[in-house]
Amino acid sequence: MSECAGEAEDKDSDCGSIGLEFAYGGEDECGVEQAALENGAEPDQEMYFSDDCCTEVKPRILLMGLRRSGKSSIQKVVFHKMSPNETLFLESTNKICRDDISNSSFVNFQIWDFPGQIDFFDPTFDYEMIFRGTGALIFVIDSQDDYMEALARLHLTVSRAYKVNKEINFEVFIHKVDGLSDDHKIETQRDIHQRANDDLADAGFEQIHLSFYLTSIYDHSIFEAFSKVVQKLIPQLPTLENLLNIFISNSGIEKAFLFDVVSKIYIATDSMPVDMQTYELCCDMIDVVIDISCIYGLREFGEGSTYDKESVAIIKLNNTTVLYLKEVTKFLALVCFLREESFECKGLIDYNFHCFRKAIHEIFEVRTTMLRYRKQHRGLQRNKLVTPNGTPRLLS
Repeated sequence: MSECAGEAEDKDSDCGSIGLEFAYGGEDECGVEQAALENGAEPDQEMYFSDDCCTEVKPRILLMGLRRSGKSSIQKVVFHKMSPNETLFLESTNKICRDDISNSSFVNFQIWDFPGQIDFFDPTFDYEMIFRGTGALIFVIDSQDDYMEALARLHLTVSRAYKVNKEINFEVFIHKVDGLSDDHKIETQRDIHQRANDDLADAGFEQIHLSFYLTSIYDHSIFEAFSKVVQKLIPQLPTLENLLNIFISNSGIEKAFLFDVVSKIYIATDSMPVDMQTYELCCDMIDVVIDISCIYGLREFGEGSTYDKESVAIIKLNNTTVLYLKEVTKFLALVCFLREESFECKGLIDYNFHCFRKAIHEIFEVRTTMLRYRKQHRGLQRNKLVTPNGTPRLLS
């Protein structure tokens, strides 16, 4: 579901979506009123920006940066399956856009795309409300442009946000690096890293940690960068990593990823280092599985899902490596790398996968039960604040 925050008459306009059954969606449990952002109004009590359950269930990721830095292109490519070449025809964003990403318990957040020309530090703009419920702030810098102005805006944004919410993860995407040579990429990253941290240190913000990523929509670097950002917002990440480590050590597997099949973001991986080429092969495999499933996987009369608990794929490469994909949940898949000789024990691998899958579902159940309890508890608290006829109860 996509929603724009702007003038009243534009509020219902669509900021983009993807078709078929592989689409993001979900209602906003926090009931965020977008108009409050632009008129500086105080947040309504129903917004629950400071509610622990709300911020845990659907934390916000803010996309910020100067105009034409590539923010909207990143969002469209990663979460709306837009071809990188199609982003050349995107118009410049002129209003705050919000996307609800609600696939599963592990990919459940909001992305707010801020136009570069909006001065959200204007006195009429309640920037404290914005940063209060934010999990991660991604600042996009165009590496092919003069980035001194972008660094100044980055410093202002980070310092203001940190004063409001010290728990925000600050991520810097050094974007459009596809047009730079390898040496120029490293030099640009080193220069931006040095200048940004020096500016924060000079202002007395040495405790702020910035994470830097070289990204481009024309390769898989943007998906890997977003994977690292999303993983920091998943409270179950240590448990997932531990489960993957146990699974691969008992199955003769060299590397395993837990993927969101829609965005190709990997939710978790084992403790072994991630090789970019391995990650790209996994992404390509997911594309092949989903594309073939959509074409040939529809059941009679077009009923049912093309990606379900029976979904499995095996690809043998010419270097004696096997890629093995199996469905974990409706939106998650496990992709494994292993040698051909290890794959001869497929029965053992499938048994261990069954145990792994069962553990993942138990994590879902625990989280669902916790959220249901918190929602009921919050409802009871609301009821205590009103009289039977619906008027507010006066507190003595």
